[in-house]
Amino acid sequence: MSTYRVAQVTAPNGRFELVEREMPQPGPGQVRIAVEACGVCHSDALFVSGALPGVTFPEVPGHEIAGHIEELGQDVRERGWKVGDRVAVGWFGGSCGHCTPCRRGDFIVCPNLKVPGWAYDGGFGAQVVAPADALARIPEGLSAADAGPMACAGVTTFNGLRRSSARPGDLVAVLGLGGLGHLGVQYAVAMGFETVAIARGAEKADFAKQLGAHHYVDSTSGTPVAEALQSLGGAQAVLATAGSSDAITATVDGLAPRGELVAIGADTAPMGISPAQLLMAARVVRGHPSGTSQDVEDTMAFSALHGIRPMTETVPLDDADTAYQKMLAGKARFRMVLTYG
Repeated sequence: MSTYRVAQVTAPNGRFELVEREMPQPGPGQVRIAVEACGVCHSDALFVSGALPGVTFPEVPGHEIAGHIEELGQDVRERGWKVGDRVAVGWFGGSCGHCTPCRRGDFIVCPNLKVPGWAYDGGFGAQVVAPADALARIPEGLSAADAGPMACAGVTTFNGLRRSSARPGDLVAVLGLGGLGHLGVQYAVAMGFETVAIARGAEKADFAKQLGAHHYVDSTSGTPVAEALQSLGGAQAVLATAGSSDAITATVDGLAPRGELVAIGADTAPMGISPAQLLMAARVVRGHPSGTSQDVEDTMAFSALHGIRPMTETVPLDDADTAYQKMLAGKARFRMVLTYG
């Protein structure tokens, strides 16, 4: 009997343990992926803690998966996939195909979204069985360790910018320079935006410029963030990657007329925004989810073309618990990535 290894938790907020499982077989419309790398995302805490409804234990998280197809289920070959194809699977792990959003082609907001680690075992294991509609083709020149984070962190920031109201030449601000923000700045520059990076501390100015930012705003300098943005002419879009409602709120008055706040940093606390801040300047506030498998593919292609890569720290699957705890404590080097030897 063939087996493979997974890192799992057996109770909410438990420590990861390595176990052997029987090799899974793909069903109709599915593939089995030999995982080569999987990013450790802060959203994994939602599954490890059991905070989301329907999470069961033992739990195998991981939704920044990169590897290659090892086995095809029935009807998959007709969809253009073959054994050996390099693929990534992100937060979008498949959709139901029959709900109203799916029937309208808006698959990422499917209420029955099949997130890896929630709907099925995720990438903290050497094998994953996933629906074929979840697959994004990895381009040449992009390693598995780079492709994994692109399937969630990358596509979220890339899509948030390209679907905003900003156009090349407009002033665009990226709030936060962490796992999402450091990619957001690179994408904003490559898309032709006059890019402002916003973070805490003057010492991050050099890093922001290394990423290509044209301006840096230190949110701890004493000058309100909104005032700093208005001194630059007002932002057409703010991509809020920081998971702080207070920090996000502080950017709103820095938007230009008809400017748009795109919130992708998760926080459960309410934002302190009044209707008056929005009405007179016709500002827009919207949340932005991740992206479909095609969006992930677009993100990776754009990244390969422009030389954009996530900053990662790779560790073997054996050290999954160490990697997860490091991410949870905010001590990760932007993106922890598990690798499989």
